[in-house]
Amino acid sequence: MADQSSSSGPTRSTEHITISYAGFARPWAAWISHQLEELGHGTTMLRWDPQAETALSAELSGLLEAEGRLLIVLDDWYFKLGPKTQDEWTAALREVVAPHADRFAAVSVATQSLPATASLLRPADLRDLDAHEANRRLLHRLGITSSGHAVDDNAPGAPRFPNNPPEVWNISRRNNRFTGRDDVLEELHGKLAGTGASAAPPLETRIALFGTSGVGKSQIAAEYAHRFGNDYDVVWWISATNRGAAREQLAELATRLGLPVGQELGDRIRAVHEALRIGRPYRRWLLIFDSADDMEQVEDLIPDGRGHVLITTLTRDWSGSGSAQEIEVLPFARVESVAYARRRAGRLTPAEANLLSDAVQDLPLLLAQTAAWLDANPMSPKEYIELIRRGEPSLVGIRISSDYPMAFQTSWAITLNTLRERSPAAVELLKLFAFFSPDAIPVPMLARARRGDLPEHLADLAAEPLRWNTALRRLTESTAVRLDYQISQDADPAVETAQMHRIYHRFLRSDLTEDEHDQISAAACRVLVTADPQDPTDTRNWERYAELIPHLEWAGVLDSAEPAVQELLLNCIEYLRVRGEYRMGLRLCEQFLSRWRSRMEPTRRTMLVLTHQHANMLRRLGRYREAEAVGTAIVDQLAAEREPSDSDLLRAQDGLAGTLMALGAYEEAYGLFDAVWRAYAELLGPEAPRTLSSRHNLGSVFALLGRYEEALVTHRDVLAFRERELRARHHLTLNAGTSYARMLRLLGRYRDATSSQELNARLHLQVMGAHTPQTLRAEHNLALCLRRSGDVVRADALMADLVERSRRVQGPRHPETLMMRADYATFLREHGDLGQARDLAEEVAERYRTLAGERHPYTVGTLGNTGLVKAEFGEHSEALDIAERALNGMTGVMGPDHPWTLGCALNAAAARNRADDENGALELSRDTLERAKIMVGDTHPMTLSAKTALAEDLRTLRRGQEAAKLEQEAVGQLTETLGAEHPHTLSARRRRRPYWDFEPQPV
Repeated sequence: MADQSSSSGPTRSTEHITISYAGFARPWAAWISHQLEELGHGTTMLRWDPQAETALSAELSGLLEAEGRLLIVLDDWYFKLGPKTQDEWTAALREVVAPHADRFAAVSVATQSLPATASLLRPADLRDLDAHEANRRLLHRLGITSSGHAVDDNAPGAPRFPNNPPEVWNISRRNNRFTGRDDVLEELHGKLAGTGASAAPPLETRIALFGTSGVGKSQIAAEYAHRFGNDYDVVWWISATNRGAAREQLAELATRLGLPVGQELGDRIRAVHEALRIGRPYRRWLLIFDSADDMEQVEDLIPDGRGHVLITTLTRDWSGSGSAQEIEVLPFARVESVAYARRRAGRLTPAEANLLSDAVQDLPLLLAQTAAWLDANPMSPKEYIELIRRGEPSLVGIRISSDYPMAFQTSWAITLNTLRERSPAAVELLKLFAFFSPDAIPVPMLARARRGDLPEHLADLAAEPLRWNTALRRLTESTAVRLDYQISQDADPAVETAQMHRIYHRFLRSDLTEDEHDQISAAACRVLVTADPQDPTDTRNWERYAELIPHLEWAGVLDSAEPAVQELLLNCIEYLRVRGEYRMGLRLCEQFLSRWRSRMEPTRRTMLVLTHQHANMLRRLGRYREAEAVGTAIVDQLAAEREPSDSDLLRAQDGLAGTLMALGAYEEAYGLFDAVWRAYAELLGPEAPRTLSSRHNLGSVFALLGRYEEALVTHRDVLAFRERELRARHHLTLNAGTSYARMLRLLGRYRDATSSQELNARLHLQVMGAHTPQTLRAEHNLALCLRRSGDVVRADALMADLVERSRRVQGPRHPETLMMRADYATFLREHGDLGQARDLAEEVAERYRTLAGERHPYTVGTLGNTGLVKAEFGEHSEALDIAERALNGMTGVMGPDHPWTLGCALNAAAARNRADDENGALELSRDTLERAKIMVGDTHPMTLSAKTALAEDLRTLRRGQEAAKLEQEAVGQLTETLGAEHPHTLSARRRRRPYWDFEPQPV
């Protein structure tokens, strides 16, 4: 017996009741304890855990040492623990219970018939009842009068009635053979319950179950959900081996929670995170992330807020990073092994069970496999155990890999041999399964494959549903495969996916001959090629690509020389690029390139496309120098071998120009983009897709060079072409719309920009969802439009949300997250928490310095932003120093006439004025105004800001007449262009010194 817990109700009576229960029945024990305590009875919950080496009569007598009356909760397991024979139970009950009948009582929640000897306990049957009737029978059996007191099971902290499971639940059916692990389960419950899971909304707690493969982590997590699930309103399981599948499963929770969202994946995940964070509609929740071995792939999917997260993993990354507490899961203790083996294979003696446990080193997975085989086959246990101990799988006709523990080799070899004798088709199907992701084998995709895709014998099997389903059922008997069925009203629902433990999955692959491996790999690749929609840029196909990607590596796509298979890979990587899954895209690029670099010419089409995508992914992840090295190498090679108009060379130059643009080398990027666009226009025509893409890039570099009018015209033309040639909701059309609206904003046409971007952002959300990088950029531009238009409240809410969303989607150090944080810092400086603005501005400036170097325009610009916030704190000397450094730095990298340099000059003049350098401020303000007129025009907000700043500097030097004239001109022009109530106009009227915020642009 172990782990007692006791408590007392508000009006403790003289009678105390000890509740004895098997671990499986804990929800019933907790509910019964609550019912009794609400009536004033003290209770103790005592887990029943008899030891095999102790006489049952002694174990039962031990119960008599507990306080008060004894209430035994009988379930299917109570009589099986130990394990003890029915004769032992009969003798012990007569010896112990009969003389102490007044102390013993029992209730039954068993789903199977109890042994006849249970009648001595006169159990009250609580099965299949509602809470009211179960309560009545419980109290009647104990002889307790409730005095009309009704227990509220919905009260805060009250355990849920066990016949009413959590409202939101997706845990697979309970493993009725689960045994032992009580210590781990109790430790786990202690760590989680300590935060108040059943009493108050808990603080979010993460626990990582760490251990080797096959040790039973997933089984423990599932049993925890069943045993303690009634503490929660939501219990949700997520297979986290693959990021795409994990995202799909987490998004499905939105539907089950009844959240009002559409079908887009990222939008549903965001809604789930928010609902769990605030605890509505359900406050008590448990999420289980199973097989989360790559923390970076899934960490951002784990919600914050109040609730519990249970993670199973092979690695110690979670605890090492401080993301979760850790509980190490070890193999069974020998007593657990023996008990499990005897229950799984009833013919084993204690000695034989001990020998078997020793032979498989107490590893739960192997014990399950070997005991299951012994239960189903007549071989002598001693003979079987000897085969395993000798480690000679060849004795049963199976070739085996030496990379596996000998006990595993032999036990699995015997299982396969038996399966082959009974169902050869099932073995062949099992081999095919080994070429798909073990966590989500796409059974329907295989069943619907074209006949030529599968080997003939499997094509015949798939063509006959009865044989197909029979073979699937045979696989489950091996204990290596679990089937998940579609939710359906049909009497015989179809299999949706199959899962296989990864240790068996790896073994099956290693056990194949080279010819078998190649043949099955080719078949798996053909199945995936057939399932490829062939258009990764169409958002309607994204769900299918998300389904295909987890299987690419397992199927052998990365090793295939078949053109159709390589085209599938290119399509999947393009999907990842458009979708914004850059880390996964980079990993696939690097895996393919490492395999083929020495086997394929670098100028072959597949290699060129993959090299281009490789540089693309590096650049989008902020690894600019690496992207430059990749891009330069391929451009140099192609330039030496191809004509200047060669399409491959042009694409490589276009990609390199994008990297140069990210590095801040705008003039170099402009030279390449302009040449590539003109070459494409001549080679393919002005409206060809590649021509338009290159012209769009040219517009982006125009903007970065401060050539805003040219950028506006370019983006307007591209948008018009795309609206005419593509649908309005195509992602390229939407991207062109964002760029056009951005240029309207940078030109000071705030009303037009906001109106255009409102619609554009709404379409992005509808088509691409809230969590793709392109949508984030569109909404970010909208937030800036709202700010410049004076809609501060909406801008604040949207910018704060975008900063958090980008952090989750792209990571805290991603260039576009930094861009959004930079703009939020300047917003907070003017409209929010000044201390938060300072911290954020300084952090962003330092991260840009680390990312891009001291001389990058974004490093210089965000440094200048820190000077503005220092000025707000009255640190005028430091603010002046930073403003001058920013002006000198921006002049050096962008030249004296660039709008960014003019903005730095505007801020430096203000800093000089505050530091009593009136003449220096006047000189700089006058120069800034003249340059701004030439660069951006007489009525641009930058020019009008420079004019009002010059007016203030004149006023400071008591040149009031000149100041008044300039001020009057500026206010009139601001009123005409922006409106009388626009913040810029009002500030000018109130004589507030204008400032300029540096806004990093997306590249």
